[in-house]
Amino acid sequence: MVRLPDPSAPVVIVKLGGSIITRKREVERIRPKVLARLAREVAEIEDRRVVLLHGAGSFGHPGAKRFGLAVPPGEGASRAERTRGAAIVAAEVRRLHLAVVRELVHAGAAPASVPMSTHARNRAGELVHLDPSPVKAALSGGFLPVSFGDVVPDEAWGSSILSADTIALALVPAVRAERVVFVSDVEGILEGPPGRRRSVVREVTPETVAALRPPAGAADVTGGIRGKATAMLAIAAAGADAGLISGLADGAVSRAIRGGMGYGSWVRARSS
Repeated sequence: MVRLPDPSAPVVIVKLGGSIITRKREVERIRPKVLARLAREVAEIEDRRVVLLHGAGSFGHPGAKRFGLAVPPGEGASRAERTRGAAIVAAEVRRLHLAVVRELVHAGAAPASVPMSTHARNRAGELVHLDPSPVKAALSGGFLPVSFGDVVPDEAWGSSILSADTIALALVPAVRAERVVFVSDVEGILEGPPGRRRSVVREVTPETVAALRPPAGAADVTGGIRGKATAMLAIAAAGADAGLISGLADGAVSRAIRGGMGYGSWVRARSS
């Protein structure tokens, strides 16, 4: 029997990273078994209201980098190429978004797609406006709102990237989220020299962020792990717990949604 979430239940924002639902080094390649399992874990939650976000992974990052959508015009493609590239990347990301929504439906959830390209805008690559009302309306109606990192209008650059991490931060006060769970293919933020056994940073601090290196390897236009850690600190300052966990272990995501903090990297909410 399908039951609607309790309208008074706490809100948790879950962000499925592109690295966990796609193969980031292979163009437009979904990890179907992982995505299906994560969709089931989210769909089975009854004691929380969930807002689900997802990254672009191999569906959006390569194109965004190719067309310079994360840098000012003139540093990447020409204006015409940038405009064309924005349309191409938006189409690519929506193919992944449709796959995510389909899996949630198959898992028994009632997802409501909320593309931020029509509800947000940037200025010089930074978010300046996000209308949370479609997400709040979906929650009020018993739906599971689903959004994603996207190409949005930019007042200075024409178009630019709005990451799902930034969306998560913007939604925390709007939906009064109690926590944000970032789901990746790594156990958390790792410390130690590359090439050796590295340990998980259990408590993220400003010093943690300062020690992290910029992303390398696979294309990532949203700041990589350093951008994630920075977002986590800002989310905690906004009043919600923030954690980075691996989605490769069965049940880890559902436990984190329900309040588990015994694994991964976390920042506890700062009281206002």
